[in-house]
Amino acid sequence: MNDLIRWSRNGTVAGLIALFALCLAWEAWLAPLKPGSLFWIKALPLLLAVPGALRGRRYTYQWLGMFVLAWFIEGVMRGWADHGTVRYLALVEVALSVWICACTVVYARFTRGQGR
Repeated sequence: MNDLIRWSRNGTVAGLIALFALCLAWEAWLAPLKPGSLFWIKALPLLLAVPGALRGRRYTYQWLGMFVLAWFIEGVMRGWADHGTVRYLALVEVALSVWICACTVVYARFTRGQGR
């Protein structure tokens, strides 16, 4: 059981960092919405969850599972509507948000009653 908790915690943190890096690179360099756009700021709210996720705070994992759905929705919409590089970046965004959501659910489920 402890291995599953450790795996889900590490998976959440890795997913958060990867999604942050993807959003930052996507909107700053790879395929920005418009040249000079400040839409890369969408990556910054992900940093709010990093300290709690690193400390293993169960409450952080509970709200993060819902919070990350905003990136899922954005990825689905841009994957559906856009073409080329943006479509592939959006699919990676969807995959990472699903990964984070799954890891947070596993962590929150298996740490119930442990006082975190």
